[in-house]
Amino acid sequence: MIYLDYNASTPVDPAVREAMLPYLGEFYGNPSSGHFPGRRMRTAVQESREKVAAMLGADVDEVIFTSGGTEANNFAIKSVALTRAGRGRHIIISAVEHPAVDNPCKFLEDNGYEVTRLEVDSTGRVDPQSLVGEIRPDTILISIMHANNEVGTIQPIAELAEIAREAGVLMHTDAAQSCGKIPTSVGDLGVDMLSLAGHKLCAPAGIGALYVRKGVNLEPLHHGAGHEGGRRAGTEPVAAIVGLGVAAELTRPHMNDAKYAALRDRLHAGLRGELGDALVLLGHPDERLPNTLAVGFRGLIGADVLAECPDICASTGAACHSGRQQKSATLAAMNVPDEVAFGAIRLSVGRFTTEEEIDSAVAQLARAVSQGKSGAEAAARR
Repeated sequence: MIYLDYNASTPVDPAVREAMLPYLGEFYGNPSSGHFPGRRMRTAVQESREKVAAMLGADVDEVIFTSGGTEANNFAIKSVALTRAGRGRHIIISAVEHPAVDNPCKFLEDNGYEVTRLEVDSTGRVDPQSLVGEIRPDTILISIMHANNEVGTIQPIAELAEIAREAGVLMHTDAAQSCGKIPTSVGDLGVDMLSLAGHKLCAPAGIGALYVRKGVNLEPLHHGAGHEGGRRAGTEPVAAIVGLGVAAELTRPHMNDAKYAALRDRLHAGLRGELGDALVLLGHPDERLPNTLAVGFRGLIGADVLAECPDICASTGAACHSGRQQKSATLAAMNVPDEVAFGAIRLSVGRFTTEEEIDSAVAQLARAVSQGKSGAEAAARR
């Protein structure tokens, strides 16, 4: 198996798994309890919070543990909508947001809010000046992803956040794809809120976090006992939190890791050398995640190409519904032509990817594409 789908989910790092094990058996107790087992669990939660805060350059009490990136996004968006409804009901996002941001906004639209979706250019980037023109007196929140999950394009978050700050509007970013791959200092980004997901950075699924800048008051989505400083109810999943803390620590040597970019570029160069103009790069050529290669195989169907490469685990940029191909919302927003979008594949490398796997993937994909093109040409002649 050649796993090239790290943007979908990552394997749990062995060090993370090892750190979690005592909290799945030997150590137990409620972190809110006053006895020794409870205090030990509470200490583990606090130490993990410190590690996540260090990764983000945040203060410890600005980190709220959640069940994942989706909850963190919902928490940020819906809570701001609730607490600031008296100031306005207008929210701005981009046209390429993950469903974990877009769908909460659709829910709010169904409940009397107005959502503006900023267009992107052909590389998937938002023009900061387009944001300036859309901010209104009743705008209460701007939420733009840090890096796109499909094509890897990195948004100019610091510039967008400065525009939001000057307008007095809260700024949130979904950093699920960027955390652990590129620097995500909240001070440098200038955001008020930031979401992350553990299973994108070699921690287990089911754990994430939301950074909330001091002074930003959010209404909890879950109501119950006053955990997480009264901001999220529910007994803390200590083992998962410990795993996220260790994963956050392990990200430091991997930020902007040259290994990721080298593997990505080796993959791109190999495919380009084999396929030439049949290969189209998707996303921004420079401002993109170091681990992500999104390409379109012109005139083919991405799912068909992958079906001929059973060893390769990757994602496609189009899906088949009722016999019809439908490109993703991201590729549609980027105005990628159908002949390229239908053949789109996202290949994302990670901590455990090897050069040998890359070279094998190149050979398999090139063979599958060549066979697909030959078949298409034969069908056209008939």
